[in-house]
Amino acid sequence: MVKKDLIKQFGLVGKNIDYSFSRSYFSSKFENEKKVNHRYVNYDLHNINQFKELITKKPIPKGLNVTIPYKKEVIPFLDNLSKEAETIKAVNTIVWDANGKTIGHNTDHTGFEKSLYEKIEKKPKKALILGTGGASGAIEFVLNKMDCAFRHVSRNPKENQFSYDQLSKKHLDKVDLIVNTTPLGTFPDTKQAPPIPYKYINSKHFLFDLIYNPKETRFLKEGRLRGAKTSNGYKMLVYQAEKSWKLWNQ
Repeated sequence: MVKKDLIKQFGLVGKNIDYSFSRSYFSSKFENEKKVNHRYVNYDLHNINQFKELITKKPIPKGLNVTIPYKKEVIPFLDNLSKEAETIKAVNTIVWDANGKTIGHNTDHTGFEKSLYEKIEKKPKKALILGTGGASGAIEFVLNKMDCAFRHVSRNPKENQFSYDQLSKKHLDKVDLIVNTTPLGTFPDTKQAPPIPYKYINSKHFLFDLIYNPKETRFLKEGRLRGAKTSNGYKMLVYQAEKSWKLWNQ
């Protein structure tokens, strides 16, 4: 039995996160590495205002991950941001520095970049990013690094963004990468998918879905059936989690 004051507690901040990849991943990691005083828990918040209590109530976490829908909303509660998180405007990892200050980081971009490079044969030249939420900024960050031109697709498009009903064969013919950053298709609502015109997908396209449960979303299945290469978000999650772990232990 480990004494409470010796426990190093980590966790995930989100909403409706019983499915959590992070909790199962880190719990297994701690068990495999015999870190008997480490714990990873879910902090399922009804609203982001509960975050302040979370980081002041004992046991105070040693590090946190952040997921939907709080990657942007958590920023005002933090003391500082890394350069990447400031650029991306979203946080998925929180670190406490030596002075007890909270620093928001983004490791999603690391996970996406590494997992994408493992799958593609050549750099994409043009892309569509489906969604404009907290995860989309990390994709944008990586595509900018790759010199890949992109446009966002949104239900509520802003300037220089497409709405879903605007997409046509002309638009899909111009791109070689389509990334789904929306939660559409996540278990248990597996029949859902972003409403793009799938009939124009073909073997020149690569479809990347940030969702990992189910392994093949309807978005990916529609692409595969038309000859497109596909990838789910599992490897991205593993790589971003490992980067989080390094940040917590630096």
